[in-house]
Amino acid sequence: MKIELLNVRIFISKNTVVTDAIGNHRNEWKPFYTCYATVSGEAGKEQTDAGMVVDDSNIDFTIRWCKKAAEIDSTHFRVEFNGELYNIAAVDHMNYRRKSIKLSCEKVRR
Repeated sequence: MKIELLNVRIFISKNTVVTDAIGNHRNEWKPFYTCYATVSGEAGKEQTDAGMVVDDSNIDFTIRWCKKAAEIDSTHFRVEFNGELYNIAAVDHMNYRRKSIKLSCEKVRR
């Protein structure tokens, strides 16, 4: 893996359940991990849904492997990049060689 290709900073958040003072449970995104990544596979797509133009962009991030990054899965984590939020659709551990992890993401609809 060439280090100079890791040129963008991404922030990975984890979805956790938080209990407030009176016992209500709610989901909250808490910072989990931040690192540098390589961006690849950018595929922009727009479609019309109920009279609105919706951006369905897909993007892939490749990060270096570490124990903390190995915990990332597609159901409890999301990625923030350039102020935009991306849901993780798939996690590829690149043949489990412990060198890199590829996160296939899709843009969050808001």
